[in-house]
Amino acid sequence: MNATSTARPALDTRATVEEFLRRIGEGDPDHTAALYAEKVDWQVNWPQPSHEAVPWIRPRSTRADVADHHRTLAASSVPGQGSATIDRILVDGPDAVVIGETAQTVRATGKRFSTRFALHLTVENGLIVRHHVYEDSLSVALACEE
Repeated sequence: MNATSTARPALDTRATVEEFLRRIGEGDPDHTAALYAEKVDWQVNWPQPSHEAVPWIRPRSTRADVADHHRTLAASSVPGQGSATIDRILVDGPDAVVIGETAQTVRATGKRFSTRFALHLTVENGLIVRHHVYEDSLSVALACEE
C-alpha cells in the first residue's frame, strides 16, 4: 500500500466530519441528516435508551431519526442561546473523535447546561454510519427537569 491509498480514508473522514460540523452550525436538520447512512449505529451515554425529561434522547437508527433528533433538540432549546466549541478532531482511518464543549438553555425550564463531550463518528463511503456521544448526561437531565 502506498501513502496515497492509506491517507485517502482519513481525508474523506475528516472532510465528512468537518462538513457535518458546518451543517450542524447551519441548523438545517434534514441537510445534516443527509450526511448519514440510511442505517446508523446511534448511541448516547445515558443510563437508559431514553430519558423522559430530555425529549431528544431516545433510540435512533435511521437517517430520518437523525433529522428528528436535531429538530427535537432545536425545538427544546432557546434560540440564540446555544453554543459549541470544538477543541480537537482526531482522525484514524474511518473513525473520528470530536472533542469539545456545548451549552444550551432548555426552553421548558429556562435552565442552562454546559457539558464537555466526545463524539465518536465512523464514516464509510462519505456517510456517517456510527454516532456515539459521551457527555455529562446528569447536567443535561437536571437542566431539563422542572
